[in-house]
Amino acid sequence: MSDLYNLKPSEIMVYSTVWCPDCKRAKQFFGEQRVAYTNVDIEQDKKAMAFVEKVNNGMRIIPTIIFPDGEVSVEPSNAQLAEKLGLTTKAQYKYYDVIVIGSGPAGLTAALYLAREGKKTLVIEKSGVGGQAGITQVIENFPGFDEGISGADFAERLGRQARKFGVEILQAQEVKNISREGQYLCVETSDGESYGGNAVLLATGASYRRLDIPGEEDLIGTNIHFCATCDGAFYKNKKVLVIGSGNSAFEEGLFLTNFAKQVDIVAHSPEVRASQILREKVAFMENMNVTVNHAVKEFRGKKKLESIIVEDRSTGETKEWLYDGVFVFIGLTPNSALINDKASLDKKGFVETRNMQSTMEGVFAAGDVRADSTKQAASAAGEGASAAIAIREYLKEMGG
Repeated sequence: MSDLYNLKPSEIMVYSTVWCPDCKRAKQFFGEQRVAYTNVDIEQDKKAMAFVEKVNNGMRIIPTIIFPDGEVSVEPSNAQLAEKLGLTTKAQYKYYDVIVIGSGPAGLTAALYLAREGKKTLVIEKSGVGGQAGITQVIENFPGFDEGISGADFAERLGRQARKFGVEILQAQEVKNISREGQYLCVETSDGESYGGNAVLLATGASYRRLDIPGEEDLIGTNIHFCATCDGAFYKNKKVLVIGSGNSAFEEGLFLTNFAKQVDIVAHSPEVRASQILREKVAFMENMNVTVNHAVKEFRGKKKLESIIVEDRSTGETKEWLYDGVFVFIGLTPNSALINDKASLDKKGFVETRNMQSTMEGVFAAGDVRADSTKQAASAAGEGASAAIAIREYLKEMGG
């Protein structure tokens, strides 16, 4: 029997539809936690629809998720999925010397430095350990990895190294608020828990920017994506468009050729910003084309992408392009909302610091969320080390 209709499949099976918001949420959760799964659209597969009805005693309920151990989860919450995956979402203690928000290279480097010095350290991560580095296909410019390293392997090593020194890491847990209560900082999580600490490090990174054009919001997670590693496999032998002109766009476009039969890149600017090496790699690919000086104006389609409206910026001509999927890589927006009304931010929303400390006493920032950071994994790790040293000195001054 095929895995599609098996109560003990070889990997997680998600039975869904393109229009179902709970289906989109569950798939996003698996993607964020970097958990492999196979998606089955029951509207495109009558046998899969009949299977879902059989599993649910005649009812057509989605998402229906089948795990390899035979457990069936119907419309599970993120908390239920986290529990099933064995993710730690509640901390052991109520008080820590330092609470780190974010588990990318900056956050985990700072955490392991602090834990090595005997500081009780908690890391809270809403997605998967490793941050954006963890969803990068290959990291080729991190010192010490002369043959490169996959993002997933890099993230696993970071997490293992931090835990080795006693760092406690929560996953699938989101911080909702940071406040000060006397001499302590209070960090509140989405499950209603509250943890106290003498210092907080904001290492929340940045998120991929959106185009903010008509049709985008309706199709995000269906045919519009921001992570090739997470969603590229859905486009086997299909045609995809990558939007962007920098290294990320070209790197992710090259990765997508492992699945898609055609991968094209469109840049808003008259010239691309990607490195010469990446430009040469893309030019060598027979199934890749690059179009410059074109603005994507609209995505058409409700339940799935039907067409893309594009304007030639040099002539003003409007064109209609047909693609199966779109991947957007046009820059970053800082994840600084936790302190946007409590500390100084620059005009783009990045956290301004002095000796790694924000203007909110006891709250430090490192990595992509910090103003003037270089948005590279290697420099983020360096900032994490610098932040740990600054926090150590701050704790000494506080008597901790």
